[in-house]
Amino acid sequence: MNWSEKKVLVAGAYGFLGSHIVNQLQKVGAKNIVIPSSKEYDLRKNENCREVVRDIDIVFNLAAHVGGIGLNRDKPGELFYDNLMIGTQLLHEAKNASVEKFVGLGTVCSYPKFSQIPFTENSIWDGYPDETNAPYGLAKKMVIVQSQAYRKQYNFKSIVVVPTNMYGPNDHFNDTSSHVIAALILKIYNAKKNNGDKVVLWGDGSPTRDFMYVEDGAKGIILAAEKYEDELPLNLGSSKEISIMELTKLICELLDYNGNIVWDKTKPNGQPRRCLSYQRAKEEIGFEPTTKLKDGLRNTIEWFIENQEKNVK
Repeated sequence: MNWSEKKVLVAGAYGFLGSHIVNQLQKVGAKNIVIPSSKEYDLRKNENCREVVRDIDIVFNLAAHVGGIGLNRDKPGELFYDNLMIGTQLLHEAKNASVEKFVGLGTVCSYPKFSQIPFTENSIWDGYPDETNAPYGLAKKMVIVQSQAYRKQYNFKSIVVVPTNMYGPNDHFNDTSSHVIAALILKIYNAKKNNGDKVVLWGDGSPTRDFMYVEDGAKGIILAAEKYEDELPLNLGSSKEISIMELTKLICELLDYNGNIVWDKTKPNGQPRRCLSYQRAKEEIGFEPTTKLKDGLRNTIEWFIENQEKNVK
């Protein structure tokens, strides 16, 4: 694909992943990148979706309302509605505008609560998602259904990429809505800064996750846009599990925090295990994550400390 000749829309460009997608697009030669802000274009409204896709060649839909277990517990209806409206309307209007290719972003939260590890694309319909974030996961899952249906009925080129938990520079560090790694870094950093003798975390630390450095994820999504043409969703991950407890120990080590970690077992754990197979992506588009977890965490912590004043809210 000759990116220099394409007019590219990145919905959600001002978000965590979106900023890295824009950076990677520039590296591969894209010169005409449209980056609407959510303040200017509320993509829950159909007329705004219609407007932003006009005269666009390639759409990356990274726009979403996301957060951790706490936000999913407190605002499940909002998360379901917002993500369903954004996803379905933007895809529909992209089809109506004869967009050349639509790249939607799914979520690992769409996978069944209990499924063989690592998760493969064929197993996404094998059960109900974990209850802690099922409304969000199911809303995002509907875009897979829509993408397949539009491909079948309208021959519309639409793909859905499903990344695992991502982390890295430019993430949002917020007590209530952060992704897990950003939330842990924030809590442990604040405890160290304030000479706190303990950090209280949700659950018992036993759930496992795989994590992918955001730069690896962004490169994979660009590769998928260039090379992937199948109706099945495409997983991007590391295929390496680590427990939340072990992850916490690693972040404590990198931040040189020696206080106690207290697990609040009255709070939910979330899905017991979550790990994606990226074998299909390796075979189909040549994807291979290269950043080791400890190196990625070190980069993320360094970025956070340098930028904390403008990112801690």
